[in-house]
Amino acid sequence: MLRKLVKRFKADSIKHLILIFTIFALSGSGSLLISDPILVALDLKSFVTFYPLYILLRILIIVPIYQLMLIIIATIFGEFKYFWQFEKKFLQRLRIIK
Repeated sequence: MLRKLVKRFKADSIKHLILIFTIFALSGSGSLLISDPILVALDLKSFVTFYPLYILLRILIIVPIYQLMLIIIATIFGEFKYFWQFEKKFLQRLRIIK
């Protein structure tokens, strides 16, 4: 099973796969920690009373923060090149870059 994940994520080894998953985990946790004070400062809850719209706006704020955190943490761990390719693929899917 781990070999399939190594192949799927194009990792060099199981150690590299664990590093990739660690970077994803730290980025996700970090983006939520950073976005919470930003959301409080924006006072989004007082402007938006329709809960589904609030959740949508919250996601739209968190996603760019996550992408930025992913690149920063990947750079710290020496995996900038791997995650930059991941980031370019994400931006191409959104049709932001070609």
